[in-house]
This record gives sequence, structure tokens and C-alpha cells, in this order.
Amino acid sequence: QVQLVESGGGLVQTGGSLRLSCAASGSIFNIYAGAWYRQAPGKQREWVARITSGGNTNCADSVKGRFTISRNNAKNTVYLQMNSLKPEDTAVYYCNAARVGDPLTYWGQGIQVTVSS
Repeated sequence: QVQLVESGGGLVQTGGSLRLSCAASGSIFNIYAGAWYRQAPGKQREWVARITSGGNTNCADSVKGRFTISRNNAKNTVYLQMNSLKPEDTAVYYCNAARVGDPLTYWGQGIQVTVSS
């Protein structure tokens, strides 16, 4: 079992930055891949970025060059650094953890990010 808690969201102006954190507990988190998803009002949840247990990363084209995912295994935490924020980045952001061999996928409760124009 993995428990995930997001923090760091809030209100920011266009062009600003935020860093989201996802703190994990309950299992050996460093063997899990971590990911961020987001869901805007009236839209489906979409994938934003992913980091493997080994530290390999990839991200959606819509955030490439602006968002960076990273992890600190000593702190059992995955981060999402968001720069050059746009109003279309406004959404509830969710942390996710998964690994081969565990049939469950774990989600945080979500955190609001609002970018004002």
C-alpha cells in the first residue's frame, strides 16, 4: 500500500511558478514510478509527466520545456516544478504511483492550481 499526499498548489499569475510535492508513505516508494496528472473543469483527467524508479522522465507536449518532474527517494517525494504557467494549466493536479508487480495504482487526493490571466 502507498499513501500519497500532494502539497504546494495555489493561485499564481500567468508566467509565474509553483512547485508541487507528492509525499509517499506506506511502502518502498523508490521502486515505484511516480507521475502527475491533471483535470480541468469539464475535461477528462490527462497525464502530465512521469518519472521511473530509475529517474528517467518524460512529459506531455503541452508542458514540455515548462514543467519538470523529479524525485528525492530519501524523502519519498516526487516533485513537479511548473514554470511559465498559463491559464490553461489551471486544474486539479493528482499524484500517481505504480509499479510492475503491484496490481494497484495509487492516487493522491488532488490539489488545486489556478493560474490567473
